[in-house]
Amino acid sequence: MMRWLAALVGALALSACGSVVPPGSPGSRPAPTTSATPPQPATPRPPLSPAPAPTPDETASGPAVAAGLTLGPALDTLLPANSERMAHALRAFRISCPSLLRRRDQSGLTSGTDWQTACAASASWSEANAREFFRRYFEAVQVGEGTAFATGYYEPEIAGCRTRSAGCETPVYGRPDDLVEVDLGLFSENLKGRRIRGKVQGTAFVPYEDRAAIADGALAGRAPELAYAADPVELFFLEVQGSGRIRLPDGGIMRIGYAGQNGRDYTGIGRLMRDRGLIEIGSMQDIMAWLHANPVEGRAIMNENRSYVFFQELTGPGPLGALGLPVTPEATVAADPEFVPLGAPVLLSLDRAEPNGLWIAQDTGGAIKGANRFDTFWGAGDRARGIAGGMSARGSALILLPIGTHARLTARSSTPSP
Repeated sequence: MMRWLAALVGALALSACGSVVPPGSPGSRPAPTTSATPPQPATPRPPLSPAPAPTPDETASGPAVAAGLTLGPALDTLLPANSERMAHALRAFRISCPSLLRRRDQSGLTSGTDWQTACAASASWSEANAREFFRRYFEAVQVGEGTAFATGYYEPEIAGCRTRSAGCETPVYGRPDDLVEVDLGLFSENLKGRRIRGKVQGTAFVPYEDRAAIADGALAGRAPELAYAADPVELFFLEVQGSGRIRLPDGGIMRIGYAGQNGRDYTGIGRLMRDRGLIEIGSMQDIMAWLHANPVEGRAIMNENRSYVFFQELTGPGPLGALGLPVTPEATVAADPEFVPLGAPVLLSLDRAEPNGLWIAQDTGGAIKGANRFDTFWGAGDRARGIAGGMSARGSALILLPIGTHARLTARSSTPSP
């Protein structure tokens, strides 16, 4: 087995080819493109004039530091009044604290000890006065230019059954035992942080079955069938979100979450359909209506997205974010961990009112890349689907870091190396 792994790593290092999967549990989830309720306009706060990007040294390095850090105004002038979202944010921060204290911060902005004081205080702090908590223990820092773009995601609910029956015939697959994920960084420093998924076939490592093969039954007997969806189109879009609910015939709810992906590249079918003149706007409703009206052609188009997501049943709180912790509706935001510490508060000021305010970075996403790119989580139900689907907002963003972080980082980065 090691021979084919070594050959695989060598080939990737030379050609940079292959379907490479980013780390992170829901990493295959792209930002959704759906229509929604009419947006509520707002006037965003302009980004701060960025400070010159420091030259990081060995004690203060990382993508966020390299992008440049600008200290924001006092939080007294920035934080909105106490509200339900502010209380949700404190609750979400409290949930994230165990991970903040032990997790290595990929952004290079903080260490676990930096969060100890705030996390200890959060344990007993009243959610009714959440604003004072964030004002007392944090400072606002802009990363890079501070120009933010935010989309939205939600937890979809579809009809289905636990056992196959008439009207419930599309399998919801769990992760197959023969799906292999390889951390390429273990074999080459040049490939650090990159992963690839496939399967072993004889003495070769080959791509895993794509969506078309799986839809044709290639995994029958090879992967657990957790449930059966009533509508393959609805299941397709649940995959895009990475988690969701299955509404059972008796009225019960089965929650499922991301458990893996087949390693094939994701292709957004909305763009394909627009380019071919099949639809005009490319909203989720437009796409679904066309797929339902043209089932044979629709199946072929869905198969052009060769990516396929596997699930696990969630029996506790959920859905789960990239930290392996439950995410909080209207408080969790997906961010790029290269620039935002996972678990840190994020203050958004955008040209749409609904997402403005304080969020906690508890998730990641395949399309969520860059210093000020965010994906806001809205929960489940029609309201969540409506807001998340049409969310496309621009403005500015600030990260809330423990007081003194900016001074420490800029002092280190400006200290000449001996």
